[in-house]
Amino acid sequence: MYLLIGLGNPGIEYEKTRHNAGRIALSFFQKKNGLPVFSENKKFLSLISEGKIRKEKIVLALPETMMNNSGKAVGALAAFYKVKPEKVIVLNDDSDIIFGKMKISFAKSSGGHRGVDSAKRALKTEKFWRIRIGIQPSAKKHIPAMDLVLKTFKPAEAGIFKKTLKHVNDALITFVEESPDRAMSEFN
Repeated sequence: MYLLIGLGNPGIEYEKTRHNAGRIALSFFQKKNGLPVFSENKKFLSLISEGKIRKEKIVLALPETMMNNSGKAVGALAAFYKVKPEKVIVLNDDSDIIFGKMKISFAKSSGGHRGVDSAKRALKTEKFWRIRIGIQPSAKKHIPAMDLVLKTFKPAEAGIFKKTLKHVNDALITFVEESPDRAMSEFN
């Protein structure tokens, strides 16, 4: 069983911001694979969808906490489903990765991402998987995360972002159906 968590901020005002890339990607995955519609679960402070990819059970969660408090939901979910950190996949935005790219990593530093830090505290380890989705617009001029995360995607970026979402979807399928190593070698 895998627990997939799409980090972001709840609420319509944050819906299309770069900081919600993980939340957007997990919603795309849910729809693309015909998984049940997300439903609110107050006990887990999250929107939840449960299903299977082939024979592997998966639980998808969109924390309804603000990004910096994501660990409250992550901890509650991992404890209830008795999921070890190695079976947790957190999808998050990453301002150190160029827009249009993604990277699968394991037991990696948060790089100052407060949502990931919160998840690390809740899981009491950094030994969990992450799919880091690039939100940095240009390799030439680095924009600090604080100036970037609450900005929305530009209309001209829509096509590139859709390709990224498909790439994340394919990586997650490979991860769950085959192995994390296979997904890393194929999609990093």
